[in-house]
Amino acid sequence: MQRFDVIVIGAGPAGASAAYVAARAGLRVALIDRKTFPREKLCGGLITGRARRHYAEIFGHEMPFDPQDRKTTVDFRYRGQPVGLIEDAPALCATMRWDMDAMLCGHAMAAGAQDFTGQAVAEIDCDARRVTLKDGAMLQYEVLIGADGVNSQVARALFGQPFDRQRIGFGLEIEARGAHLNPAGPIRIDLAAAQWGYGWVFPKRCSTTVGVGGLLSENADMKQAMSAYCEMLGIDAADLHVKGQFLPFGDFRKMPGQGAVLLAGDAAGLVDPITGEGIGYAMQSGQLAAKAALAALNAGRPQTALSHYRRALRPMHRALRMARLIRPVIFLPALEPGFARAFRRSSTLRHEYLRLMAGEVEYGQILTRLVLRLPRLGLLALRARF
Repeated sequence: MQRFDVIVIGAGPAGASAAYVAARAGLRVALIDRKTFPREKLCGGLITGRARRHYAEIFGHEMPFDPQDRKTTVDFRYRGQPVGLIEDAPALCATMRWDMDAMLCGHAMAAGAQDFTGQAVAEIDCDARRVTLKDGAMLQYEVLIGADGVNSQVARALFGQPFDRQRIGFGLEIEARGAHLNPAGPIRIDLAAAQWGYGWVFPKRCSTTVGVGGLLSENADMKQAMSAYCEMLGIDAADLHVKGQFLPFGDFRKMPGQGAVLLAGDAAGLVDPITGEGIGYAMQSGQLAAKAALAALNAGRPQTALSHYRRALRPMHRALRMARLIRPVIFLPALEPGFARAFRRSSTLRHEYLRLMAGEVEYGQILTRLVLRLPRLGLLALRARF
């Protein structure tokens, strides 16, 4: 039996951040992931200003990017038609999760976290505070942080299921290549490419990431939506590998754990319900989970970790609640055309949306402006069931 202060399951942005912060604080940390790194991950890989800010705060330096990865032009579409081209957007960085996650995991290992990547979890016993790996190894913990994604084993051990199928999102994605795809082209966002969701085109140096995503309950045939989107873009996706994944599209857990067991990142549903951005929230929640574990252990009461963590998450949860208030104005089918018209006419609204993605403005600031700008749509949205 190996004993650790903190065990982190999942070595993506949330888990790597948690393991790094805990190890840097001098705790004995185990970092477990069923995959070895680098590994494939469905994600647009668009890094916002918010994500870069959290990275710098956690790791102590700016996130490294090649100048070619920086994008300041965004092409907004509604049902394929232009609704606004912005050429001076706050910088967004297009990256491959293959590279980024391996870097983050490496930071955690360099800080002193013990490497258990490439090893699957067989059992989680929360009463005994024990994790058993598929090879039979048993690890004891004081605090457990589940950062193992939307299909979280830790969430399943705590609550019986990792997510609510009626509220979860789903996305499909390909990596497209070809002479007709310009790696220096703009970011493209297509409203209504999926119901209660959107499509995206993120040009990168080695490929172009193309995908669609939205609420699962509103999209009976996401494959058809993906096929139609690729056809509209002139991409032959017949022979391309299509990746699919559930997306916690704003369905965050109000109780992100139990006692000495915490959930972070996608496992806690911490994904923006409008933009779908989750990397910034993942890193931040991993950091906050590690700090909560440290506070509980320093007090000699690991079972109080959740109390510390919930207090730290309040601003993030508040922002996500406000985003869910705004979401129907953008995605409710009856309101989509009105929002698209307003978006086309108002450069202010377009820039506010981009500032939101960049982390320069929060939902609390944009909610009042949006409702005042679109009083009829705002009233209908607040009455809509979501």
